[in-house]
Amino acid sequence: MFLILITALLALGYGYVAARVIPPLGLPLAFDVLLWAFVVLLVISPGAMFYLRFRRPGLRAYRPFAWFNYGWFGFLCVAATLLVLRDIGWIAGQILAGLFLDRDLGALLAELPVSFFPIHGLENTANAIVLGLAGGLCLLGFRAAHFGTRVVPVRIPVPEPAAGLAGLRIAQISDVHIGPMIRSGFVQSIVDRVNALEADLVVITGDLVDGPAHELALHARPLADLRATHGVYFVTGNHEFYSGARTWIRELRGMGIEVLENENRLIEKNGSRLLVAGVHDISGPAFGVDSDPEAAARTSESTDFRILLAHQPRSVYAAARAGFDLQLSGHTHGGQFFPGNLLVHFFQPFVRGLGRHENTMIYVNQGTGYWGPPLRLGAPSEITLLTLVSEDRPETVLR
Repeated sequence: MFLILITALLALGYGYVAARVIPPLGLPLAFDVLLWAFVVLLVISPGAMFYLRFRRPGLRAYRPFAWFNYGWFGFLCVAATLLVLRDIGWIAGQILAGLFLDRDLGALLAELPVSFFPIHGLENTANAIVLGLAGGLCLLGFRAAHFGTRVVPVRIPVPEPAAGLAGLRIAQISDVHIGPMIRSGFVQSIVDRVNALEADLVVITGDLVDGPAHELALHARPLADLRATHGVYFVTGNHEFYSGARTWIRELRGMGIEVLENENRLIEKNGSRLLVAGVHDISGPAFGVDSDPEAAARTSESTDFRILLAHQPRSVYAAARAGFDLQLSGHTHGGQFFPGNLLVHFFQPFVRGLGRHENTMIYVNQGTGYWGPPLRLGAPSEITLLTLVSEDRPETVLR
């Protein structure tokens, strides 16, 4: 059923773009057939990719399939959006030209000197502009996804009893998605940048991996080099459960990373106590594992400030009930690329940056890697550096 739905949606998207672009070219029948055959390949290829991924695990052919399919899908999303906007603009222009000029918009535009374009005809010229713009945006997005990760400093206010924690720095990475496209070189570059921050804590808020440990453990190995005064902490995301969470938990613990499974650790600084807790992703119950902020908050010790690591922002409602002061999350990718960076607000209560639910602050990291199309457009990847401060209001400063 999943593959049928995906194939139907791809057929709709690729079919729309092809129907708007191929017929106006007026090519000979043989070339038309070749182009439409390529469109059919783009529609059915993801089904073959997912078959290889889940039915033939470990098959090397999956990786080139992933680059091919996700790369073209990213281009489809951008190109289809631009074509839709162009068509909406054309319809609006037709209406306005008819109302105010009593003319047909096509006739008006045909009078413009567009013959200098190498493709003849107004529609082909418009298509060339749209596809060229989409291609350029995808190239920029590819560069941003692989080389544009930024450090985002965030100041988190703590109450007077926790004043001793002021100055404590937490480096957060999230949604790295080590898998067929993100490999050890990218992971090592992230580790080097995090270590250069000299944070007191490093936290990884889920979706670290996208595949089984026996395939990807080598590419995750640089994480063993992460360094922080008070340790490195990890919580599961939904993709860990798709990838064999229990095996990955053992693998990460073998690297010296603390995996928090509905539990907590206490950190003391200058007489103040910080509780760092973590829960499994809220998709855990579907895999037989609970996500329990109440259990994660339990301690017999007094605490002055409580932080919950939870992959998905919607865990904040349970976090507030459990009495946490701050939740650190990921999951949304900030929408990752246009138009997702706009649409994501319809599906997520908190998308990026610092927010609040009742008495609980929440910070949502936009993701350090990417998933699917290797693009970042309008939602830069990030490493977050949170500093606890004694002040009344939080402030985010980008650099």
